Amino acid sequence: MLKKFASALFLICLIFPLSALAWDDVGHKTTAYIAWQQLTPQARERVSKILQNAPEDSDLGVFFMGDARPVAVRQMEHFMIASTWADIVRDRDFKVRYGKYHKGNWHYADTFWRVENGQVTILPNPNEDGGKAVEKLFEFDKVLRNNSASDAEKAIALAWIVHLIADLHEPLHTSARVTDLEPKGDQGGNLFSLTPKDTPRDKQENLHWYWDSIIVRNIPRGETCDTDFIPKIAGAMTKKYPAAKMQSRLNLGKFDEWQKESFRLATTEVFSPDLKRYEMPSANYKKKAFQVSQEQLALAGYRMGALLNQIFGQ
Repeated sequence: MLKKFASALFLICLIFPLSALAWDDVGHKTTAYIAWQQLTPQARERVSKILQNAPEDSDLGVFFMGDARPVAVRQMEHFMIASTWADIVRDRDFKVRYGKYHKGNWHYADTFWRVENGQVTILPNPNEDGGKAVEKLFEFDKVLRNNSASDAEKAIALAWIVHLIADLHEPLHTSARVTDLEPKGDQGGNLFSLTPKDTPRDKQENLHWYWDSIIVRNIPRGETCDTDFIPKIAGAMTKKYPAAKMQSRLNLGKFDEWQKESFRLATTEVFSPDLKRYEMPSANYKKKAFQVSQEQLALAGYRMGALLNQIFGQ
């Protein structure tokens, strides 16, 4: 029995890698873990069944482990890794999966803006792709509520919706800041360098990645695998931002309003007056960014859980 359990843990650590990608990995799994704690037993069973019936070529169903641990544990872990599936399919080595399921412009919904006379001015989309996250969330919500849709269709919609809800709560997934240096927008802070101009390419850091990796910048994980790491940080976030105090902010299904909330944070908290190009942010900025991110991740988890309960809880 112990041997089987050790083997299961080894496999889990392979699936939940030690090298974290924060909002692309740790952040998504943290939000999914928080959401899972909110789900009713009925919703958990329905969600799990749907994910296990995903199309074979999506490789989404293979992450449900067939070991001797309790089914409930394996269902939760499957849901957590499903929240990262939209990033997993970015891997070009799996050509069929990549060609069919990878959708780069679905991960964000940018508002173009610039600062004029000290004020935020929202700009029309300058013929640049602003992303389809909000549009797709509305679309996938309809699929999940459609009694005629197959579980295979719903599995892809579910994997996308749990991923995009988290993405939409990362402020830089909603912002395209226009400046003289970035007349077509800064691509969610990807063009805003935090390292000196002469920094070698492999050592450069940009603002987008700074926020994506904010959890592991503040909480060193060492060699701890996700099954130990995620519940602890999620527990700390939900204790600091309890569900009871977030209920009035859920606004279920109002994905466009969620985008606007996140965008406001981009213009105030991300691009705060003390942020400087070609310089790493101060300790105070780092602390504030972590605080904002924790609240956003917790809120995303509560919204995700409540939404899935609304759809599958009965």
